[in-house]
Amino acid sequence: PFPKPFPATRKEAVMAAPTTFQLDLPRNRDWPPAPLNERIHAAAWTASGDCSSLRPAPPEEAVRVIVIHATAGSSTAGAVSVMEEGRASFHWIVPGKDEKEHGGHVWATCPERRAAWHVRRSCAHPEICAGATKLNRLSLGIEIVNRQNGEDPFSRRQLEATAEIVRYAAGKYPKLVHVVSHARLAPDRRTDPGPNFPWAEFRAMVLD
Repeated sequence: PFPKPFPATRKEAVMAAPTTFQLDLPRNRDWPPAPLNERIHAAAWTASGDCSSLRPAPPEEAVRVIVIHATAGSSTAGAVSVMEEGRASFHWIVPGKDEKEHGGHVWATCPERRAAWHVRRSCAHPEICAGATKLNRLSLGIEIVNRQNGEDPFSRRQLEATAEIVRYAAGKYPKLVHVVSHARLAPDRRTDPGPNFPWAEFRAMVLD
């Protein structure tokens, strides 16, 4: 069973600190490959060729981190427009509560074999990959459609979908260890996925 219903009360949500959001997966896990209900977003997939890079090694060797983002917008289309402008990219989008795909499938937006541009080259944390920079080469990025204004709670289905992506990746990439918020890597610039993201419940979904 999943933990008690959420989101948390407003007081509890305000107390959350996105800069502390970090989940380290068991290193010696023996998790079977997990299914992932994903569909390729054609426009994003095409655009990703101009806003992603080659990894220094195959993803099975390179991927060590998953970074959780929030779009600070209300739609998948808005997030994809950032890719179409060539400004940034990410590997998946979890649809918003008002979108027909919500609770159905997630959008695959960039090939996993490529390094999406979802964190700055200088982003780092001493507890993540021994403080390494240039983490795009070592990571996968997940965008969750959410206004990130404190008034837009994440739905249970969004959390379940995000946890499903993590479990899929954990079964596929043996060197994947860290699951972190964007804020953890860029505390002076970013707060996403935001203080109302119920990290404890999300962690339980991944590990249950």
